[in-house]
Amino acid sequence: MKIITVTTLCISLLLSSQCLAFTNETNKNTTFDLSKYSQEDFDYLAIKDPTKLSAASKRALERNYHKNADWFGRFSTQTLQGDFSFEEGVTRRDPSKVLLIDGLYYTWYSKAVGPSYGFGTGDPDKKVFPWDKTEIWYATSKDGNTWKEQGLAVGRGAKDSFDDRSVFTPEVLAHNGQYYLVYQTIKAPYLNRTKNQVGMAYANSPHGPWTKLNKPILSPANNGVWLGEEDNRFLVKKQGDFDSHKVHDPTLMYYNNKFYLYYKGERFGEKTTAGGREIRWGVAIADKPEGPYVKSEFNPITQSGHELAIWHYQDGIAMISCKDGPEQGTMQFAKDGVNFEIMSYITNVPDAIATVTSLDGDKYPGAALQWGLSHKYVIPAGKQWFEGHNQITKFTFRPNRNKRQYESSMGKVKKQK
Repeated sequence: MKIITVTTLCISLLLSSQCLAFTNETNKNTTFDLSKYSQEDFDYLAIKDPTKLSAASKRALERNYHKNADWFGRFSTQTLQGDFSFEEGVTRRDPSKVLLIDGLYYTWYSKAVGPSYGFGTGDPDKKVFPWDKTEIWYATSKDGNTWKEQGLAVGRGAKDSFDDRSVFTPEVLAHNGQYYLVYQTIKAPYLNRTKNQVGMAYANSPHGPWTKLNKPILSPANNGVWLGEEDNRFLVKKQGDFDSHKVHDPTLMYYNNKFYLYYKGERFGEKTTAGGREIRWGVAIADKPEGPYVKSEFNPITQSGHELAIWHYQDGIAMISCKDGPEQGTMQFAKDGVNFEIMSYITNVPDAIATVTSLDGDKYPGAALQWGLSHKYVIPAGKQWFEGHNQITKFTFRPNRNKRQYESSMGKVKKQK
């Protein structure tokens, strides 16, 4: 009798547990606000019974998977001619936005020569990475395909200045007849724990001469704490803010009558997320292009994104994240320039996207990406990535908008009716 009682009790508890789980799941669905969605929404997402929604169906509804098809598209890349064809031993990388001025396209970029050796060589003068010991050059093109290098725009600073080791990853803004370049800087020596800052130069002409500001316009947060003296960026007592170690990839935008300086932050003791490296973006805002810039209290404003690719779209700001982080490969939009929402998921996003400002980016989502510049690595066989060089390339973007669907059958393509 005792055994039967225990068995009966166990069955009773099991059934109660299953009922409780079913009740909890039902309660989850009943708390989901279905009134925001139409039958058309449910049909598009193949939701047969809206009162029984899986977590995946809820995400699809909440994130508008069925409404943002216009934001989807595909990238392709091609090599360029002239001085942007690959040159052995020379790195050209991180092109700026492309400006169309008096019938010529202009871009600014990082340029360096010679091999890179990585950290730990024991020789502080050896070039560490492809972007080390770079300077900012510029080039022009009549058609966006064949480019002519015009020369140096902004060089490294004098010894002991904040930019004496490298100036790189430039971005350009044309505003009220002036041209502004923002770029990353490194002060020697270049070590694992070296902090990066953002500098600025301005000119009355795209050909210069460029006048550099004598101090950075943006610096990392000062609240990370290293552990020990070893030159290891992963050993920390305290990580600090998302940008405690480096401020990278600056992009200057004129928006809402202010100057928005978007940037990538890197943190002391970088960790790994569900999407790889711990990388986030922030924004700092000023009333004048030269600053002072105040970091937004909403920072970080993204949870992903290696290089910045950001542009005006209608009344807001659009961006695309190429890699690093759980939201890599997404196109996003913020009506206020700060609170970005995922609009689409894109594969094969090129590295270091640079948009063309003369394109009408308001026509439709992704119109600003019709074509632009990017870069790729050229790595010799048997070498590590940092031993290679970079070449500037061209990308095009084919949007999903008004795209006819096709079906492949036995090597032939059939148009869908």
